[in-house]
Amino acid sequence: MEFFRIQRDLPFMRYARTTVFVSLVLFAAAVAALVVRGLNLNVDFTGGTVIELQFPKATSPSRVRAELARHHYRHARVENYGSASKILIRLPSAGRASKALAQGVLRVFKRRTPQVTLRSVQYVGPEVGAELADQGALALLFVALGITAYLTLRFEWRFAVGAIVATIHDVVIVLGVFALFHVSFSLTVLAAVLAVLGYSVNDTVVVFDRIRENFRRMRTGTTPEVIDSAITRTLSRTIMTHILTQIMVLSMLFLGGPVLFGFALAMTIGIVVGTYGSVLVASPIVMWLGLKRDDLVPRRALSADRP
Repeated sequence: MEFFRIQRDLPFMRYARTTVFVSLVLFAAAVAALVVRGLNLNVDFTGGTVIELQFPKATSPSRVRAELARHHYRHARVENYGSASKILIRLPSAGRASKALAQGVLRVFKRRTPQVTLRSVQYVGPEVGAELADQGALALLFVALGITAYLTLRFEWRFAVGAIVATIHDVVIVLGVFALFHVSFSLTVLAAVLAVLGYSVNDTVVVFDRIRENFRRMRTGTTPEVIDSAITRTLSRTIMTHILTQIMVLSMLFLGGPVLFGFALAMTIGIVVGTYGSVLVASPIVMWLGLKRDDLVPRRALSADRP
């Protein structure tokens, strides 16, 4: 389905040096933010205290979160647990201070609701956080290796290189934004980063598939012209897909509350950067690596095309 069709091919590859330069600047800034500021790791990774409170009636997590913020309990992760009257609170803390922290939190709510009770207090140690971080890094590594193998077998090694560079570009920029603005990095954000990785690769594969098809279909034309035609032909699909996806993600960003904010923010940035990377980073790299029609079309077909 296409909402519009562009008749003339747009000269994307003419501006390849400019677009890749912009990407290099953004990539360098993201790396600098990660090195200088680092990620603001959530309790999921750093360890902390998990407090379970029982309220006499249904209680909104947003109200609990606001009350904690007023009493200087910042970076709290609050959610319902089991029922609307049970609240689970995760706070960063030292292991020995967990009970004292839980009693302090309990006193905050007993001032207005004396019936609230403390059901349990647990300390999640940094060993668990380190394990989660390692597993997340391994997940990213295995996904990258799988993508490389898949694209090498399905297309050609130049496509695999272009896709991996573009994917790393997308992921690092998303992480750089979180580091720059010190947004809390939790497991849900890690899930969003993995989703961005898959989203970016899917978009790149669509463009690469059209490039391969164009090399087999177009009897004449240079490599930049073939790539320009492929990107132009997929532009309607790209715009329609990303606009619809972005509408859904923005609704989560503005209406989903603090629980979904990190996930939605990572997806919002990732969709924009992923689209840019798929079209204006991956494709120029494939072109500069010297991709030719001979690399994709069997020699028999080439001999049949020649007079």
